[in-house]
Amino acid sequence: MIKGLGITTVWTFDQQRTKAFFTEKLDFEVRDDISMGDMRWITVGAKDQPGVELALMSLDGPGLDPESSEALKKLVGKGAIGAGAFRTDDCRGDYETFSARGVEFIQEPKERPYGIEAIFRDDNGNWYSLTQRSEELDFSKDFG
Repeated sequence: MIKGLGITTVWTFDQQRTKAFFTEKLDFEVRDDISMGDMRWITVGAKDQPGVELALMSLDGPGLDPESSEALKKLVGKGAIGAGAFRTDDCRGDYETFSARGVEFIQEPKERPYGIEAIFRDDNGNWYSLTQRSEELDFSKDFG
């Protein structure tokens, strides 16, 4: 039986640069950084969520045929890939902090029915929601 999400993929043109983006700009921690022949396995994660990791996967890595690699490079470079939503308890404060660190936001914090949301891009073009949930919204009750 599935226990939950453990690792998800973030596609990157440059693993070292993306590792620096997550650790220096977003305060993530490095969980793994292992060389395995031609492949490098790097995972990062939010310090307060040890059970979930982002695998920083090279767009030229193993398991991708040349056609798929090129297609992914175009989509990531174009900014068409949404890589996830990060929870925060202070969307506006994190927006200010991350903006000062050079994070590119494509949407400033806005009130939404579910809370406050801002949207930013990583160093590759992948976009993420930064969401502060409304206290009065109970997802289990309101959405089953």
